[in-house]
Amino acid sequence: MLSKLFAGNAQLSCTSNVLVCISLATMYVGSLYVWRNNHGRDHPTTIKKRFLSVFLMSFVSATVVYVFTDKVYFGYEITYWSLMGLRLSGLVPATILPLFLTMILFLGPMSLHYHDGLYHRFFDLKMWLYCLTNVVWLRNHVVAPFFEEFTFRACMLPILVPCFGNKNSVILCPFFFGIAHLHLLNEKLAHGAKFKVAIMQSLFQFAYTTVFGAYSTYLFLRTGHVAAPVIVHAFCNHMGFPDFGQLLTVERPKQSIFMICFVAGLLSWILLLQPLTEPHIYSNNLYWPTN
Repeated sequence: MLSKLFAGNAQLSCTSNVLVCISLATMYVGSLYVWRNNHGRDHPTTIKKRFLSVFLMSFVSATVVYVFTDKVYFGYEITYWSLMGLRLSGLVPATILPLFLTMILFLGPMSLHYHDGLYHRFFDLKMWLYCLTNVVWLRNHVVAPFFEEFTFRACMLPILVPCFGNKNSVILCPFFFGIAHLHLLNEKLAHGAKFKVAIMQSLFQFAYTTVFGAYSTYLFLRTGHVAAPVIVHAFCNHMGFPDFGQLLTVERPKQSIFMICFVAGLLSWILLLQPLTEPHIYSNNLYWPTN
């Protein structure tokens, strides 16, 4: 009788935890629309107001972790900073290895960038000065990666993992992230996009943000650092979705070489995914502990 009661309470608790994460995702998106604004999402005024929104939202998310995290599961000696992946131990490899791993995955697109001469931009001081003063660049490469990963990984996973475990959380957590991006459908329609086109674009965006969310969740749990998914998120925003169509515009035999780079990058990433994210490298005994 008691075992059934505890099982029922656990199921209720897990359901409430999912609802908490849904609420967090809803509040995060809602915070972007609290301002009365007639400008588009890329207008500086809109961006600056949304910077403030997600900054304030981070305090709400952190409070939710404090209230809803199961301290019995993690242990009372664990700090809330550690639960949210904010710690110094293992930080250096967490900022390097996951990025290196992701660059391997993007070997094909990066080789195309090299072919097009785009790598020269990284050595252009004027370009960097422009980027650091451009709010669109700051949103895509700094603000959005940090605050999205903080809310959707650092603040949701401490709530989900005690109920669903690591592997199931890798599957579940990305859906909150993917669904949150569906709000862009409204902005597409508001700017005159055809309904069918907007729907297809939004569904595609939902698909790849969900897949990225799974990868990002995996990195957070394996490293125990929010820095890992933040840096990878910024890199992926910079690279964008791979332009496979560009391969068709390259003349042979270079086309074959680039195709090999795409395949080699994917296969190498698959082979290195687990070895380069071993928890002991990052002093991670909290999430995905080694036996």
